[in-house]
Amino acid sequence: MSIIDRPEPIATVDEVVIDVLATGICGSDSHGYSGENGRRVSGQVMGHETVGRVSAGGTIAAGTLVTFNPIISCGVCEFCRAGDTQVCPDAIVIGVDPSLDGSFAERVVVPARNVVVLSDEMPITHGALVEPLAVGYHAVMQGNPSSDDILLVIGGGPIGQAAAIGARRAGVERVLVSEPNDQRRALLEDLGFATTTPDAVAEDLTAKFGGKATLVVDAVGLSATLGSALRTSVTRARIVLVGMGEPQMTVQPYDLTVGERSLIGSYCYSEAHFRSTAEWVSQGRPELDALIDRLVPLRNGPDAFHDVAKGIGGVNKTLVVSGEALAQISTR
Repeated sequence: MSIIDRPEPIATVDEVVIDVLATGICGSDSHGYSGENGRRVSGQVMGHETVGRVSAGGTIAAGTLVTFNPIISCGVCEFCRAGDTQVCPDAIVIGVDPSLDGSFAERVVVPARNVVVLSDEMPITHGALVEPLAVGYHAVMQGNPSSDDILLVIGGGPIGQAAAIGARRAGVERVLVSEPNDQRRALLEDLGFATTTPDAVAEDLTAKFGGKATLVVDAVGLSATLGSALRTSVTRARIVLVGMGEPQMTVQPYDLTVGERSLIGSYCYSEAHFRSTAEWVSQGRPELDALIDRLVPLRNGPDAFHDVAKGIGGVNKTLVVSGEALAQISTR
């Protein structure tokens, strides 16, 4: 990766320029950097988990603290009209599609309709958590949760953490998170969630909640984790797949068909789920500090990507921040 000068972004009549304060390194960014998937190309500017301040364009006052929904959709298809822009057949994602510069930069230009205003009273860094938190919340909501559910979250990384937090927002109280990493389990327990290890899921579901899971969120996406979801869930359980760990997975069909379990896909978030998550974060959630491991200056962005890809320097979210952001964050 390189730090280079690029032309200043200029907003059209329907766009807004945002001075970026902080952007989180998403797992998909890290995998694109390492070459583990084909969703990034050399030369593009990544970044889509962002908080910043409006600089120019649109009707929002300059200086307003904002985030943005990175999904740019057609706006007219049946899915867009319903607010499900994430499944628009023509949707592209800022920082993912190489034609759209992302927010690992000092400034980024986005459609005005994608900008979401945040409270200036909230910690600035929490604005960069809205996007991943919305992914987890949407995954839970795809499973039609209820207060009667026993939820198993497979994977305690950032999206698994977001799913557990989203489940609590949705009124699900019995949540067990399976995660092999000791530090991540400790973090989740500090947040008030029960945890287990992959080899003890069935035993701990029974010990802690009296039976198998009625709802599962697989935030890993491997043949092994999907197999675990099927084996440790009840008849007619809902299993939501949000993890993308493997491009091809092996499924035991009898576990799915004989038990009449439902396998449900989840991708990104609806407009409503993104905006409601931004509103929830804006209300002030001090517990979210625990989700952030490191703040790294933009000039050290290449080193930050190297460390994340190698598993160095923390197990949760790394934020790449501008010099202005470091000054602002230190005063909050």
